[in-house]
Amino acid sequence: MDLNTLWFVLIAVLFIGYFVLDGFDLGVGILLPFLGKDDKERRMIINAIGPHWDGNEVWLITAGGAMFAAFPLWYATLFSGFYLAFFLLLIGLIFRGIGLEFRSKDENPVWRRFWDWAICVGSFIPALLWGVALANFVRGVPINAMKYYVGNFGDLLNPYALLGGLVSLLGFTLHGALFLALKTGEPILSRACQTARRLWWPTAVVLLAFTIATYVFTDIYQRLGVNPGPVPIGAVLSLMAAGWFIHQKHEGWGFTMTTLTIILSASTIFLTLYPRVLVSSLDPNFSLTIYNSASGINTLRTMTIVALILVPFVLVYQGWSYWVFRRRITGRQEELHY
Repeated sequence: MDLNTLWFVLIAVLFIGYFVLDGFDLGVGILLPFLGKDDKERRMIINAIGPHWDGNEVWLITAGGAMFAAFPLWYATLFSGFYLAFFLLLIGLIFRGIGLEFRSKDENPVWRRFWDWAICVGSFIPALLWGVALANFVRGVPINAMKYYVGNFGDLLNPYALLGGLVSLLGFTLHGALFLALKTGEPILSRACQTARRLWWPTAVVLLAFTIATYVFTDIYQRLGVNPGPVPIGAVLSLMAAGWFIHQKHEGWGFTMTTLTIILSASTIFLTLYPRVLVSSLDPNFSLTIYNSASGINTLRTMTIVALILVPFVLVYQGWSYWVFRRRITGRQEELHY
């Protein structure tokens, strides 16, 4: 494995880690106004993700930084072409973060209600747009011979990409409902389990439709064949298993299966891309790859050394934080810090 491939894999792992960890944060945020019937219940929901949400977003920051350093042309073309979409995504993440921190600073019900909906909308927008962005990665966007994006925002909102956005939106919301089932006590626990059961069917239908559409609108057939191997098949099967566990009231295993679904679904996207990083819909030869968009070998070598030294410490610290805050939120006053 050369360094270009290694950094493509590392960036894929960072994004997948972000989707798994911040995915349930986004799902919890979307469900906040609907599962919490009063202020105490909504504080229980917020405190379930309170110690983790900002640490989970570090995976996104690290992925963006690694992309900038390892594949600067990919970073430049992506952020210029997807500028408005990523601007909306960033606004959503900002409002969500502000809401989580500011909501409980004032006891005024109007103040808290406003931030509750800011958290909900600020979670909804990224949950939708991440699927839209990844779908466009593999379907292709208008990139010319100079590696410039020559389309507009409307080009990103094609039916296939919107279907991908619906997959991520429903998938993250289901993931968040199962997280709440593991992290909260009654009455949120029962509502989260009921919500997970209701969300599973539409999530499964949309994921199956997206899988079929991927064979129609992308070149996955030419690249992976009729039998694409265990990864995309595993994504569908793990979601089926999640539904079985949810209906058997094994929420822990259900959460494990939705985690596996996100990992395998995102892995399929990156497998379909490789060795490309951004597909051109104008001409396949104009596509960005891990070679024509990469930094020099010395940069990649230095980054590899730094990553090998620092990444283990980050993983250990984040694992420790989840262990420390592993208990359920039952609604006692001393638990409600947010």
